[in-house]
Amino acid sequence: MSTIPPSLLLSAPSGVLQVSPLEAPSPLPIRFSLIIPTYNERQNIEAMVAHLSQLLDPVLPGEYELIIVDDDSPDRTWEVAQTLLVAFPQLRVMRRQQERGLSTAVVRGWQAAQGEILGVMDGDLQHPPEVLLQLLAAMERGADLAIASRHVKRGGVSRWSLLRRLLSRGAQVVGLLLLPGVVGRVSDPMSGYFLVSRAAIAERELQPTGYKILIEVLGRGQIQEIAEVGYVFLERREGESKVTGRQYLDYLHHLLRLRLTHGRGGRFRELIPLKQFLRFGLVGLSGVVVDMVVLYLLHDASTLGLGLTRSKILAAEVAIINNFFWNDAWTFADVAQQQRGGVARFRRFLKFNAVCLVGLVLNVLLLNLLFNQLQLHYLLANLIAIAVVTLWNFWVNLKLSWRVTAVKSSTHNGS
Repeated sequence: MSTIPPSLLLSAPSGVLQVSPLEAPSPLPIRFSLIIPTYNERQNIEAMVAHLSQLLDPVLPGEYELIIVDDDSPDRTWEVAQTLLVAFPQLRVMRRQQERGLSTAVVRGWQAAQGEILGVMDGDLQHPPEVLLQLLAAMERGADLAIASRHVKRGGVSRWSLLRRLLSRGAQVVGLLLLPGVVGRVSDPMSGYFLVSRAAIAERELQPTGYKILIEVLGRGQIQEIAEVGYVFLERREGESKVTGRQYLDYLHHLLRLRLTHGRGGRFRELIPLKQFLRFGLVGLSGVVVDMVVLYLLHDASTLGLGLTRSKILAAEVAIINNFFWNDAWTFADVAQQQRGGVARFRRFLKFNAVCLVGLVLNVLLLNLLFNQLQLHYLLANLIAIAVVTLWNFWVNLKLSWRVTAVKSSTHNGS
Protein backbone atom coordinates (compact mmCIF):
# COMPACT_ATOMS: atom_id res chain seq x y z
CA MET A 1 0.00 0.00 0.00
CA SER A 2 1.41 3.39 -0.97
CA THR A 3 2.22 5.90 1.70
CA ILE A 4 0.58 9.33 1.61
CA PRO A 5 2.21 12.15 3.56
CA PRO A 6 0.23 12.93 6.74
CA SER A 7 0.15 16.58 5.67
CA LEU A 8 -2.42 15.64 3.05
CA LEU A 9 -4.86 14.62 5.76
CA LEU A 10 -7.36 17.19 6.98
CA SER A 11 -6.87 18.27 10.55
CA ALA A 12 -9.80 17.32 12.74
CA PRO A 13 -11.44 20.47 14.18
CA SER A 14 -11.98 20.67 17.91
CA GLY A 15 -13.90 22.85 20.32
CA VAL A 16 -17.46 24.04 19.80
CA LEU A 17 -19.47 22.20 17.15
CA GLN A 18 -20.22 25.27 15.06
CA VAL A 19 -19.99 25.77 11.31
CA SER A 20 -18.44 29.05 10.17
CA PRO A 21 -19.94 31.14 7.37
CA LEU A 22 -18.05 31.30 4.11
CA GLU A 23 -15.33 33.91 3.90
CA ALA A 24 -14.72 36.07 0.83
CA PRO A 25 -15.22 34.07 -2.41
CA SER A 26 -12.10 32.23 -3.49
CA PRO A 27 -10.86 32.08 -7.11
CA LEU A 28 -12.01 28.44 -7.28
CA PRO A 29 -15.19 28.34 -5.17
CA ILE A 30 -16.55 25.03 -3.93
CA ARG A 31 -20.29 24.76 -4.48
CA PHE A 32 -20.93 21.47 -2.70
CA SER A 33 -19.25 19.58 0.15
CA LEU A 34 -20.38 16.02 0.88
CA ILE A 35 -19.42 14.42 4.18
CA ILE A 36 -19.08 10.63 4.32
CA PRO A 37 -18.61 9.48 7.93
CA THR A 38 -16.97 6.05 8.13
CA TYR A 39 -16.08 3.35 10.61
CA ASN A 40 -14.76 0.00 9.36
CA GLU A 41 -15.79 0.64 5.75
CA ARG A 42 -12.57 -0.24 3.90
CA GLN A 43 -14.49 -2.75 1.75
CA ASN A 44 -16.91 -0.09 0.48
CA ILE A 45 -15.00 3.17 0.36
CA GLU A 46 -13.26 2.89 -3.03
CA ALA A 47 -16.46 1.92 -4.85
CA MET A 48 -18.30 4.76 -3.08
CA VAL A 49 -15.75 7.43 -4.03
CA ALA A 50 -15.54 6.23 -7.63
CA HIS A 51 -19.32 6.20 -8.04
CA LEU A 52 -19.79 9.65 -6.52
CA SER A 53 -16.99 11.16 -8.63
CA GLN A 54 -18.52 9.69 -11.77
CA LEU A 55 -21.86 11.29 -10.90
CA LEU A 56 -20.60 14.71 -9.78
CA ASP A 57 -17.77 15.40 -12.25
CA PRO A 58 -20.13 16.23 -15.16
CA VAL A 59 -22.48 18.27 -12.97
CA LEU A 60 -20.04 20.23 -10.78
CA PRO A 61 -16.62 19.94 -12.45
CA GLY A 62 -14.05 21.15 -9.93
CA GLU A 63 -16.80 22.67 -7.74
CA TYR A 64 -17.37 19.90 -5.21
CA GLU A 65 -15.46 18.01 -2.56
CA LEU A 66 -15.92 14.61 -0.93
CA ILE A 67 -14.78 14.56 2.68
CA ILE A 68 -14.33 11.20 4.36
CA VAL A 69 -14.36 11.57 8.14
CA ASP A 70 -13.12 8.34 9.68
CA ASP A 71 -13.24 7.60 13.41
CA ASP A 72 -9.84 5.87 13.43
CA SER A 73 -11.32 2.60 12.20
CA PRO A 74 -9.59 -0.61 13.35
CA ASP A 75 -9.72 -1.80 9.74
CA ARG A 76 -7.83 1.40 8.78
CA THR A 77 -10.52 2.76 6.48
CA TRP A 78 -8.79 6.14 6.60
CA GLU A 79 -5.60 4.59 5.22
CA VAL A 80 -7.43 3.04 2.27
CA ALA A 81 -9.09 6.41 1.63
CA GLN A 82 -5.68 8.11 1.57
CA THR A 83 -4.55 5.91 -1.32
CA LEU A 84 -7.41 7.33 -3.40
CA LEU A 85 -6.33 10.98 -3.09
CA VAL A 86 -4.18 10.99 -6.21
CA ALA A 87 -6.82 9.37 -8.44
CA PHE A 88 -9.65 11.54 -7.09
CA PRO A 89 -8.50 15.17 -6.68
CA GLN A 90 -11.83 16.23 -5.14
CA LEU A 91 -11.39 13.80 -2.26
CA ARG A 92 -10.28 14.88 1.22
CA VAL A 93 -9.71 12.61 4.22
CA MET A 94 -9.94 13.30 7.94
CA ARG A 95 -8.86 10.83 10.61
CA ARG A 96 -10.41 11.54 14.01
CA GLN A 97 -8.53 10.08 16.95
CA GLN A 98 -9.91 12.11 19.85
CA GLU A 99 -13.67 11.94 19.22
CA ARG A 100 -16.21 9.30 18.25
CA GLY A 101 -19.77 9.34 16.99
CA LEU A 102 -21.50 9.68 13.64
CA SER A 103 -23.30 12.97 14.24
CA THR A 104 -20.21 14.78 15.57
CA ALA A 105 -18.19 13.37 12.67
CA VAL A 106 -20.64 15.02 10.28
CA VAL A 107 -20.34 18.41 12.00
CA ARG A 108 -16.53 18.20 12.11
CA GLY A 109 -16.58 17.48 8.40
CA TRP A 110 -18.81 20.47 7.78
CA GLN A 111 -16.44 22.64 9.80
CA ALA A 112 -13.58 21.68 7.47
CA ALA A 113 -15.72 21.97 4.34
CA GLN A 114 -15.61 24.91 1.92
CA GLY A 115 -18.94 24.43 0.16
CA GLU A 116 -22.04 26.61 0.06
CA ILE A 117 -24.14 23.44 0.19
CA LEU A 118 -23.29 20.84 2.84
CA GLY A 119 -24.39 17.23 2.71
CA VAL A 120 -24.08 13.86 4.36
CA MET A 121 -24.57 10.27 3.26
CA ASP A 122 -23.52 6.87 4.56
CA GLY A 123 -20.32 5.25 3.38
CA ASP A 124 -21.78 1.73 3.12
CA LEU A 125 -23.65 2.08 -0.20
CA GLN A 126 -27.05 1.81 1.50
CA HIS A 127 -27.83 5.33 0.33
CA PRO A 128 -28.10 5.17 -3.49
CA PRO A 129 -25.69 7.83 -4.86
CA GLU A 130 -27.94 8.60 -7.85
CA VAL A 131 -30.45 10.32 -5.55
CA LEU A 132 -27.77 12.91 -4.79
CA LEU A 133 -28.36 14.62 -8.14
CA GLN A 134 -32.05 15.07 -7.35
CA LEU A 135 -31.20 16.50 -3.94
CA LEU A 136 -28.76 18.95 -5.54
CA ALA A 137 -31.43 19.98 -8.05
CA ALA A 138 -33.83 20.69 -5.18
CA MET A 139 -31.21 22.88 -3.49
CA GLU A 140 -30.62 24.77 -6.73
CA ARG A 141 -34.37 25.49 -6.86
CA GLY A 142 -34.11 27.29 -3.53
CA ALA A 143 -34.54 24.71 -0.78
CA ASP A 144 -32.70 25.29 2.51
CA LEU A 145 -32.84 21.56 3.21
CA ALA A 146 -33.25 18.62 0.81
CA ILE A 147 -33.89 15.21 2.37
CA ALA A 148 -33.77 11.73 0.89
CA SER A 149 -36.88 10.13 2.40
CA ARG A 150 -38.01 6.52 2.74
CA HIS A 151 -41.57 7.63 3.45
CA VAL A 152 -42.66 9.49 0.32
CA LYS A 153 -43.49 8.35 -3.21
CA ARG A 154 -40.82 5.97 -4.59
CA GLY A 155 -39.32 5.61 -1.14
CA GLY A 156 -39.03 2.54 1.05
CA VAL A 157 -36.71 -0.05 2.55
CA SER A 158 -35.50 -3.19 0.82
CA ARG A 159 -35.47 -6.15 3.21
CA TRP A 160 -35.89 -4.78 6.72
CA SER A 161 -37.26 -7.12 9.35
CA LEU A 162 -40.64 -6.37 10.90
CA LEU A 163 -38.91 -5.53 14.20
CA ARG A 164 -36.64 -2.97 12.57
CA ARG A 165 -39.58 -1.39 10.75
CA LEU A 166 -41.51 -1.13 14.00
CA LEU A 167 -38.52 0.36 15.83
CA SER A 168 -38.00 2.95 13.10
CA ARG A 169 -41.64 3.99 13.04
CA GLY A 170 -41.86 3.89 16.81
CA ALA A 171 -38.89 6.24 17.06
CA GLN A 172 -40.65 8.62 14.70
CA VAL A 173 -43.84 8.56 16.78
CA VAL A 174 -41.85 9.32 19.94
CA GLY A 175 -40.26 12.24 18.11
CA LEU A 176 -43.67 13.54 17.04
CA LEU A 177 -44.87 13.48 20.63
CA LEU A 178 -41.78 15.15 22.12
CA LEU A 179 -40.86 17.53 19.29
CA PRO A 180 -43.88 17.99 17.01
CA GLY A 181 -42.62 21.32 15.70
CA VAL A 182 -39.37 19.71 14.51
CA VAL A 183 -40.08 16.09 13.68
CA GLY A 184 -43.46 16.91 12.17
CA ARG A 185 -41.91 19.12 9.47
CA VAL A 186 -40.58 16.19 7.44
CA SER A 187 -41.72 12.69 6.53
CA ASP A 188 -38.44 10.96 7.46
CA PRO A 189 -36.78 12.69 10.43
CA MET A 190 -34.54 9.63 10.93
CA SER A 191 -32.92 10.08 7.51
CA GLY A 192 -29.15 10.29 7.42
CA TYR A 193 -29.05 11.35 3.77
CA PHE A 194 -29.64 15.05 3.15
CA LEU A 195 -28.22 18.39 1.99
CA VAL A 196 -28.46 21.70 3.81
CA SER A 197 -27.56 25.28 2.98
CA ARG A 198 -24.45 26.36 4.86
CA ALA A 199 -26.07 29.72 5.58
CA ALA A 200 -28.96 27.95 7.35
CA ILE A 201 -26.73 26.43 10.06
CA ALA A 202 -23.70 28.76 10.11
CA GLU A 203 -22.77 30.22 13.52
CA ARG A 204 -25.32 28.04 15.32
CA GLU A 205 -23.92 25.82 18.04
CA LEU A 206 -24.92 22.24 17.36
CA GLN A 207 -25.22 19.68 20.14
CA PRO A 208 -25.98 16.34 18.49
CA THR A 209 -26.20 13.10 20.42
CA GLY A 210 -25.81 9.65 18.89
CA TYR A 211 -26.24 9.11 15.17
CA LYS A 212 -29.13 11.30 13.99
CA ILE A 213 -27.94 14.74 12.94
CA LEU A 214 -31.01 15.77 10.88
CA ILE A 215 -33.15 16.48 13.95
CA GLU A 216 -30.43 18.80 15.26
CA VAL A 217 -30.32 20.65 11.94
CA LEU A 218 -34.10 21.02 11.91
CA GLY A 219 -34.22 22.10 15.54
CA ARG A 220 -31.39 24.61 15.59
CA GLY A 221 -30.98 25.67 11.97
CA GLN A 222 -32.75 28.50 10.17
CA ILE A 223 -34.67 26.16 7.89
CA GLN A 224 -37.48 27.65 5.81
CA GLU A 225 -37.90 25.77 2.54
CA ILE A 226 -37.70 21.96 2.69
CA ALA A 227 -37.72 19.49 -0.20
CA GLU A 228 -37.91 15.70 -0.12
CA VAL A 229 -36.91 13.04 -2.64
CA GLY A 230 -37.96 9.42 -2.33
CA TYR A 231 -35.32 6.68 -2.16
CA VAL A 232 -35.14 3.00 -1.28
CA PHE A 233 -32.78 2.18 1.58
CA LEU A 234 -30.59 -0.64 0.28
CA GLU A 235 -29.01 -3.64 1.97
CA ARG A 236 -25.31 -3.54 2.75
CA ARG A 237 -23.02 -5.09 0.15
CA GLU A 238 -20.05 -5.44 2.47
CA GLY A 239 -19.44 -5.12 6.22
CA GLU A 240 -21.85 -5.29 9.14
CA SER A 241 -24.77 -3.12 10.22
CA LYS A 242 -24.00 -0.65 13.01
CA VAL A 243 -27.61 -0.27 14.23
CA THR A 244 -27.72 -1.09 17.96
CA GLY A 245 -30.08 -0.62 20.87
CA ARG A 246 -27.76 2.03 22.24
CA GLN A 247 -28.44 4.19 19.21
CA TYR A 248 -32.15 4.26 20.01
CA LEU A 249 -31.36 5.32 23.58
CA ASP A 250 -29.08 8.07 22.23
CA TYR A 251 -31.89 9.18 19.94
CA LEU A 252 -34.31 9.46 22.87
CA HIS A 253 -31.71 11.38 24.88
CA HIS A 254 -31.20 13.73 21.93
CA LEU A 255 -34.94 14.38 21.66
CA LEU A 256 -35.27 15.14 25.36
CA ARG A 257 -32.27 17.47 25.41
CA LEU A 258 -33.46 19.33 22.32
CA ARG A 259 -36.94 19.59 23.81
CA LEU A 260 -35.62 21.21 26.98
CA THR A 261 -33.13 23.64 25.45
CA HIS A 262 -33.88 27.29 24.84
CA GLY A 263 -34.19 28.91 21.43
CA ARG A 264 -35.72 27.37 18.32
CA GLY A 265 -34.86 23.85 19.47
CA GLY A 266 -36.95 24.22 22.61
CA ARG A 267 -39.96 26.30 21.62
CA PHE A 268 -42.51 23.65 20.79
CA ARG A 269 -45.45 24.42 23.06
CA GLU A 270 -47.86 24.55 20.18
CA LEU A 271 -51.45 25.56 20.88
CA ILE A 272 -54.13 22.99 20.15
CA PRO A 273 -55.95 24.21 17.01
CA LEU A 274 -59.33 25.08 18.49
CA LYS A 275 -61.41 24.73 15.34
CA GLN A 276 -60.09 21.25 14.62
CA PHE A 277 -60.38 20.22 18.26
CA LEU A 278 -64.04 21.29 18.39
CA ARG A 279 -64.80 19.36 15.21
CA PHE A 280 -62.89 16.37 16.55
CA GLY A 281 -64.93 16.63 19.73
CA LEU A 282 -68.23 16.71 17.82
CA VAL A 283 -67.18 13.71 15.78
CA GLY A 284 -66.18 12.06 19.03
CA LEU A 285 -69.68 12.69 20.38
CA SER A 286 -71.15 10.91 17.39
CA GLY A 287 -68.74 8.09 18.14
CA VAL A 288 -69.93 8.05 21.74
CA VAL A 289 -73.51 7.55 20.54
CA VAL A 290 -72.42 4.77 18.21
CA ASP A 291 -70.30 3.21 20.96
CA MET A 292 -73.10 3.37 23.53
CA VAL A 293 -75.75 1.93 21.20
CA VAL A 294 -73.55 -0.94 20.04
CA LEU A 295 -72.38 -1.64 23.60
CA TYR A 296 -76.00 -1.78 24.77
CA LEU A 297 -77.03 -4.08 21.92
CA LEU A 298 -74.13 -6.43 22.58
CA HIS A 299 -73.94 -6.45 26.40
CA ASP A 300 -77.36 -5.77 27.86
CA ALA A 301 -79.12 -8.81 29.30
CA SER A 302 -82.23 -7.98 27.28
CA THR A 303 -80.30 -8.21 23.99
CA LEU A 304 -77.27 -10.41 23.21
CA GLY A 305 -75.86 -10.46 26.73
CA LEU A 306 -72.22 -10.78 25.70
CA GLY A 307 -69.37 -10.16 28.17
CA LEU A 308 -68.53 -6.54 28.96
CA THR A 309 -64.95 -6.55 27.69
CA ARG A 310 -65.79 -8.29 24.42
CA SER A 311 -68.78 -6.01 23.88
CA LYS A 312 -66.69 -2.92 24.59
CA ILE A 313 -63.97 -3.88 22.11
CA LEU A 314 -66.48 -4.48 19.31
CA ALA A 315 -68.41 -1.30 20.11
CA ALA A 316 -65.24 0.76 20.17
CA GLU A 317 -64.07 -0.53 16.79
CA VAL A 318 -67.40 0.36 15.18
CA ALA A 319 -67.11 3.83 16.74
CA ILE A 320 -63.50 4.17 15.47
CA ILE A 321 -64.61 3.44 11.91
CA ASN A 322 -67.41 6.01 12.25
CA ASN A 323 -65.04 8.62 13.64
CA PHE A 324 -62.40 8.09 10.98
CA PHE A 325 -64.71 8.77 8.06
CA TRP A 326 -66.15 11.91 9.69
CA ASN A 327 -62.71 13.23 10.67
CA ASP A 328 -61.28 12.53 7.23
CA ALA A 329 -64.16 14.25 5.47
CA TRP A 330 -64.60 17.18 7.88
CA THR A 331 -62.17 17.71 10.76
CA PHE A 332 -58.99 17.23 8.74
CA ALA A 333 -60.44 17.71 5.27
CA ASP A 334 -57.70 20.17 4.28
CA VAL A 335 -55.01 17.56 4.90
CA ALA A 336 -57.03 14.77 3.30
CA GLN A 337 -57.34 16.86 0.13
CA GLN A 338 -53.54 16.99 -0.11
CA GLN A 339 -53.25 13.21 0.35
CA ARG A 340 -55.78 11.92 -2.15
CA GLY A 341 -56.21 8.37 -3.31
CA GLY A 342 -57.37 5.13 -1.79
CA VAL A 343 -53.91 4.05 -0.66
CA ALA A 344 -53.26 7.31 1.21
CA ARG A 345 -56.69 7.15 2.80
CA PHE A 346 -56.15 3.55 3.89
CA ARG A 347 -52.83 4.51 5.48
CA ARG A 348 -54.54 7.31 7.39
CA PHE A 349 -57.15 4.82 8.58
CA LEU A 350 -54.50 2.36 9.77
CA LYS A 351 -52.71 5.11 11.71
CA PHE A 352 -55.97 6.41 13.16
CA ASN A 353 -57.02 2.91 14.13
CA ALA A 354 -53.66 2.18 15.78
CA VAL A 355 -53.77 5.39 17.82
CA CYS A 356 -57.35 4.80 18.86
CA LEU A 357 -56.63 1.18 19.76
CA VAL A 358 -53.97 2.38 22.18
CA GLY A 359 -56.62 4.69 23.57
CA LEU A 360 -58.98 1.71 23.65
CA VAL A 361 -56.58 -0.20 25.89
CA LEU A 362 -56.64 2.72 28.31
CA ASN A 363 -60.40 2.93 27.91
CA VAL A 364 -60.94 -0.75 28.71
CA LEU A 365 -58.67 -0.58 31.74
CA LEU A 366 -60.49 2.48 33.06
CA LEU A 367 -63.89 0.97 32.30
CA ASN A 368 -63.16 -2.20 34.25
CA LEU A 369 -61.63 -0.19 37.10
CA LEU A 370 -64.64 2.11 37.40
CA PHE A 371 -67.20 -0.67 36.92
CA ASN A 372 -65.62 -3.50 38.93
CA GLN A 373 -63.78 -1.57 41.63
CA LEU A 374 -65.84 1.61 42.07
CA GLN A 375 -69.19 -0.02 41.23
CA LEU A 376 -70.28 2.67 38.76
CA HIS A 377 -72.97 1.84 36.22
CA TYR A 378 -71.27 0.45 33.15
CA LEU A 379 -72.63 3.20 30.86
CA LEU A 380 -71.42 5.97 33.16
CA ALA A 381 -68.06 4.23 33.59
CA ASN A 382 -67.77 3.99 29.83
CA LEU A 383 -68.55 7.70 29.39
CA ILE A 384 -65.84 8.72 31.88
CA ALA A 385 -63.29 6.45 30.22
CA ILE A 386 -64.06 7.97 26.81
CA ALA A 387 -63.51 11.49 28.14
CA VAL A 388 -60.11 10.58 29.58
CA VAL A 389 -58.70 9.31 26.26
CA THR A 390 -60.21 11.98 24.00
CA LEU A 391 -57.30 14.40 24.31
CA TRP A 392 -54.82 11.59 23.68
CA ASN A 393 -56.61 10.58 20.49
CA PHE A 394 -56.81 14.13 19.16
CA TRP A 395 -53.22 15.11 19.85
CA VAL A 396 -51.56 12.00 18.48
CA ASN A 397 -53.80 11.81 15.42
CA LEU A 398 -53.13 15.47 14.69
CA LYS A 399 -49.39 14.81 14.72
CA LEU A 400 -49.40 11.39 13.08
CA SER A 401 -52.49 10.47 11.08
CA TRP A 402 -53.35 13.87 9.55
CA ARG A 403 -50.24 15.97 9.19
CA VAL A 404 -48.58 17.90 6.39
CA THR A 405 -44.81 18.14 6.27
CA ALA A 406 -43.08 21.38 5.34
CA VAL A 407 -41.72 20.06 2.06
CA LYS A 408 -42.09 21.61 -1.35
CA SER A 409 -44.88 20.02 -3.35
CA SER A 410 -42.94 20.45 -6.58
CA THR A 411 -40.12 18.13 -5.50
CA HIS A 412 -39.32 15.39 -7.99
CA ASN A 413 -40.43 11.88 -7.06
CA GLY A 414 -43.21 13.19 -4.89
CA SER A 415 -43.50 14.36 -1.35
